[in-house]
Amino acid sequence: MTDSFPAPVVDADGVARYRDIPVVQIRGFRPVHLDLHVPPGPGHRPVIAWIHGGAFWEGSRLGLPVTLSDLRPPAFHDRLLARGYAVADLDYRLSGEAVFPAQIEDVAAALAWLAACAGGLGLDVERFATWGESAGAALAALAALDQDSGVRISAVVDWYGRSDFTDSRAAAMMPGGPIYQLLDGGRPEGLQARARAASPLHQVHAGAPPFLIMHGTADTEVPYFHSEKLAAALRAVGVRADLVPVEGASHVLQGVGDIGHLVEASLDFLDEVLPRR
Repeated sequence: MTDSFPAPVVDADGVARYRDIPVVQIRGFRPVHLDLHVPPGPGHRPVIAWIHGGAFWEGSRLGLPVTLSDLRPPAFHDRLLARGYAVADLDYRLSGEAVFPAQIEDVAAALAWLAACAGGLGLDVERFATWGESAGAALAALAALDQDSGVRISAVVDWYGRSDFTDSRAAAMMPGGPIYQLLDGGRPEGLQARARAASPLHQVHAGAPPFLIMHGTADTEVPYFHSEKLAAALRAVGVRADLVPVEGASHVLQGVGDIGHLVEASLDFLDEVLPRR
């Protein structure tokens, strides 16, 4: 599906918006799509691949967590575009459709499509970043840590992602919980091996790109220690990992009056670490 893409709709601000691009078609499953937004201007644009959360069993590229959907103007996407980034909103199969590793395979396929079509879309394949929240943050990290994908990710923004899925005592890992559903799918054999493969913490290596990790210290759905452990593991192999605790914030950074400053800080990080052109 890399040979063509639909013509964009260009809005009044000059942003080219490509909608409903099918990037994964596996027999027996629905097509998986992405949307791409490219700001106006000369040159090839760096890319942020935005990966939604939802505990792997809900959500889509078309929605944002309440804290971002309620963001005071300018809106989330507008902030990224205003800073010169193209934004690709990625979908992936949810856990009720397919178990892991289907989710990271879909993300990898979308990134490969973007890289293959980069020239025609005005994208800079040397400046790809992944940015995800919650479940999407785990996928953003895994995509960047994959040494065999063929697509180089130059930076990661990880917002309150789970880094380790191997603790079978965690509520999310219990039967009926979202991680159990993601990993099990009626196949209890090999569950721990899949849990390890799904854990960014256990994929860390010295060639990983720089990470910015933001996490609410009062998060009870994905406890803060997941980000502490990932940052420590990255630093232990010499990889830059900026850990930003958001004091008193719960999951999806609820409790922060306006998270616009956290969005801007994340963009400042990307401006700093992505290669210059």
